[in-house]
Amino acid sequence: MEENIIFKPLYTLKHSPINVYFSKNSNDFVVREKPLYEFSGKGEHLILHIQKKDLSTSEALRILSEQSGVKMKDFGYSGLKDKQGLTFQYISMPKKFEESLRNFKHDKMKILGSFCHDNKLRIGHLKGNSFFIRLKKVSKVDALKIEQAFKNIQEQGFANYFGYQRFGKFQDNFSQGLEILKGKKIKNKKMQEFLISAFQSELFNRYLSKRVELSHFINDFSEKEIKQIYGLEKEEIKSLKNQKQFFKLLKGEVLGHYPFGKCFICEDLSSEVERFNQKDISAMALLIGSKAYEANKGLAKKLEDEIFSFAYEFKDKMQGSRRFMWSYLQDCKSHYDEEKAHFTLEFFLQKGSYATVVLEEILHTDIFEQTHNV
Repeated sequence: MEENIIFKPLYTLKHSPINVYFSKNSNDFVVREKPLYEFSGKGEHLILHIQKKDLSTSEALRILSEQSGVKMKDFGYSGLKDKQGLTFQYISMPKKFEESLRNFKHDKMKILGSFCHDNKLRIGHLKGNSFFIRLKKVSKVDALKIEQAFKNIQEQGFANYFGYQRFGKFQDNFSQGLEILKGKKIKNKKMQEFLISAFQSELFNRYLSKRVELSHFINDFSEKEIKQIYGLEKEEIKSLKNQKQFFKLLKGEVLGHYPFGKCFICEDLSSEVERFNQKDISAMALLIGSKAYEANKGLAKKLEDEIFSFAYEFKDKMQGSRRFMWSYLQDCKSHYDEEKAHFTLEFFLQKGSYATVVLEEILHTDIFEQTHNV
């Protein structure tokens, strides 16, 4: 395994690249956060519903801090939002500073509403995000291709890769995280934790890409060819080929109740495949670290070792967990304006999933390279 190479995730759908224009600006990329629960209406914390334009979450907090006097560490939020585009999210702060924001004005941010609540918002305190994406310069032929790809993803789900945002402007967060694990010291503890999480995320993507590759092989190649590549016995190959869905489950791997729930080992493959197809459960890949639930046998364990083995020596330096490999869209809408050559997509994603990953699967285009002119 080559440690320092960023792998390009494999696509699940089979079609040629669709050439359209996409820009993450406030007219064409909109994100709306959906909270995990209703706010109580009482308590010592103030929840702000903010609208921000071309600002990162940290930049928005700095602006609020400068106007209100609230220390940065006393703000709370459920998740980081894209800098580029128009985004709506919830921020918490101590209620005693409410009056300081009474006349708040900023050309890139608005406070749309405020609510009292019992506790500070923490990372993960959200259900997910709704997205609006406008694509431009879309021909009639390409519109039909986009419509079909979007429909296919709605039906089968998508490979839940971490998006390019996780890996930094120069896509080097993974290698920096590895250097920290090898002993390099940096003063900023939060940055250190983020870079280590980028290291975990890249290995997650490598493993998921390996599983997508396996699924393509099972669907497209003969039993003899599959045995040569993966060394599987005839019965194992047959059980995989009998799975009609694209993404194949493996006996001995870790599954989880979707979209929230405990992890468990896949023992009865046939019954778990049925639950997977009903979207009750999904397969979960490793975010390497201590106390993580690990695959225990067979091909699942073999593939996991293949991807993660070089990092096992660092396991105790990270907090491990599991993340869904396969996820689903909800509340999907699409519209093609032939006169303007615009195609709009709307959908909801569970927390932790990336709209750019869905868009890359639809277009078969590297969004990072397109938006950063790399």
